[in-house]
Amino acid sequence: MTGLFITLEGPEGAGKSTNREYLAERLRAAGIDVVLTREPGGTPLAERIRELLLAPSDEAMCADTELLLVFAARAQHLAEVIRPALARGAVVLCDRFTDATYAYQGGGRGLSQARIAVLESFVQGSLRPDLTLVFDLPIEVGMARASARGRLDRFEQEGRTFFDAVRSTYLKRAEAEPARYRLVDAAQSLENVQGQLDGLLPQLLELHRG
Repeated sequence: MTGLFITLEGPEGAGKSTNREYLAERLRAAGIDVVLTREPGGTPLAERIRELLLAPSDEAMCADTELLLVFAARAQHLAEVIRPALARGAVVLCDRFTDATYAYQGGGRGLSQARIAVLESFVQGSLRPDLTLVFDLPIEVGMARASARGRLDRFEQEGRTFFDAVRSTYLKRAEAEPARYRLVDAAQSLENVQGQLDGLLPQLLELHRG
């Protein structure tokens, strides 16, 4: 058995957290060691950085500051959680990873993709997800779902133009590298979304077997 790094991506309200739990249950039922984690966050230190990133503030955060904080949290996350889990052969299911940086800081904030790529190589080395599930849905549906959850965080308070750019970036990346990405129609009912995940399960098991 080899470790397997699976990331779940998508805009606000796409249902990544709920479906990550579902996928973990299915994999554990097959006897697989599964680690659930998220970004930004995943360790006590990285979670404190997450609070800085998500909390609304009277002081506007510089886009470069935001980008560097994201990668600072990621460096800690990789060292403490992701790399050790993969080394022991576990499946790591991570709610967001570097694709989110390209989508939010690159697409949404308009930062250079090349600048993000430099930090990606610096922090991650050659490590990339084995498979990325992109939970895609119309912007208005995702924003409505996020609003229904309660108080919006700093990113959720962004407008339609920001989220259009986020979604577009995700879709472009999926189109450019079809071997790594799988699109999930997250606008459907939870039952139908989980049915799509069930359809991917044989492939995940095969990847884990190496």
